[in-house]
Amino acid sequence: MIVLCLQAGPRRFGVLRRHLRPISAKVLAESLPAMERDGLVHRRPIDGAGDGGVEYELTPLGSTLLDLIEHTRAWARSHLGEWSRARDEFDGVS
Repeated sequence: MIVLCLQAGPRRFGVLRRHLRPISAKVLAESLPAMERDGLVHRRPIDGAGDGGVEYELTPLGSTLLDLIEHTRAWARSHLGEWSRARDEFDGVS
């Protein structure tokens, strides 16, 4: 979800937080440095921001995940019927 939110360009933590409401602030605050450590996200100070603000953006490596995510979405769309039937069968739904 973070990768998709950063697809459009750099965002501040507060903007990410508003767009990613299902993710708690704590989890987001833990995930961003982990993604930065893995080389997926770059954290940089915002020039001229008097509040010491920073923004996060995808690195070239992080951007390579976008193709993988789209592939996964396409797979899910094309197999949705099978997926749903398997769940119903497992759950004993007729």
